[in-house]
Amino acid sequence: RAQVMADETQPIGGKAKGAHPDKKLTAVAVRKLGPGRHADGGGLYLVVDPSGARRWLLRIVAQGKRRDIGLGGAQTVSLADAREKARLLRGIARDGGNPLAERDKDRGAAITFEAATRRFHAEQIVPNAKNGKHVAQWLTTVETYAFPVIGAKPVDMVDQSDVLRALSPIWTETPETARRVRQRVRAVLEWARIAGLRHGINPVEGVELGLPRQRDRVTHFAALPWQDVPTVMERIAAIKGMGALALRFAILTAARSGEVRGASWAEIDMDAAIWIIPAARMKAEKEHRVPLSRPALEVLREAKAMATRTGDLVFPAMKAGRPLSDMTLSAVLKRLEIAVTVHGFRSTFRDWAEEATSYPHEVKEAALAHTVKNKTEGAYRRTDLFDKRREMMREWGDSCAAPAAQ
Repeated sequence: RAQVMADETQPIGGKAKGAHPDKKLTAVAVRKLGPGRHADGGGLYLVVDPSGARRWLLRIVAQGKRRDIGLGGAQTVSLADAREKARLLRGIARDGGNPLAERDKDRGAAITFEAATRRFHAEQIVPNAKNGKHVAQWLTTVETYAFPVIGAKPVDMVDQSDVLRALSPIWTETPETARRVRQRVRAVLEWARIAGLRHGINPVEGVELGLPRQRDRVTHFAALPWQDVPTVMERIAAIKGMGALALRFAILTAARSGEVRGASWAEIDMDAAIWIIPAARMKAEKEHRVPLSRPALEVLREAKAMATRTGDLVFPAMKAGRPLSDMTLSAVLKRLEIAVTVHGFRSTFRDWAEEATSYPHEVKEAALAHTVKNKTEGAYRRTDLFDKRREMMREWGDSCAAPAAQ
């Protein structure tokens, strides 16, 4: 006869952590316990992953076999609900039934892959992403490539063949997009598993073995030869408007478009010739100090003189309180029929630094606010090399100067 396993303090992987079975978990403990499996009694465990994810596991014997049954994530299933689910499934096991089938009877049909994706997006992506464009693109890619194939399917029924059917048409045609879709489908299905909406191995794992080898070409942002920058800067300077000013400032500081468009006067010290971008606005989430060359300061003075309304944004849009859009800067290049991207000027700067200067590698990387990938190098780099970067940016500003001004 099916029965709850007698030794409920010995889950898979070793000894359970936490209270003895006759000492139940508490709501506070559920929120604060560290990684491990923590017994509540009656075969019910709280499993805390190293990542901090928390889920319920019921360990019983049913129909002569040991069963480890997931009951959902602790964020969506309370301690009381987990205990009630465990009680019902233990009863089914004692009566000789299949508790796993009972658990899954209504669960899979209750939420489709599309519904699970939208919930995951709303709960995990929207609150945590800093880039609004990324938030929209995240969902759009899944809507476009995954929903037509598996959107209507119960999330618990999605298997590896479904994932293959979704990825196959784009795997070699648009490799980068296909990889993003794969990663996002994997994330949704993993979230569904933790939330108790599905069980078993994530079907995205190992799916590459059923797909042809990708031969995608590495594409880079279109960049301008650094020797042509003075002429282009002269042409941009002839255009009036905040978009052109912001573009010139981006080129002179080798900063990212978003960092420039969101720049505020509070971040800039004109006397010290320094722009301090707070960590919250940086891709690496680390404060970045930018030395301002003479031409960069001149651009800032022009921007201040051009401002028609009060506000803290250095390069405001026509609508009060709003920064320029990325398209505004691109439009300047399009108007001049210059076939490069705004971001490509960072590559131009790097090419100039490599070919026309002798500054060390770490100084060039620091100027671009690149994250140090080598852990040893990162441990020893205790400075942002500001003084050396100031001299390099002075030379870059002089190099960018329009021919007529030299």
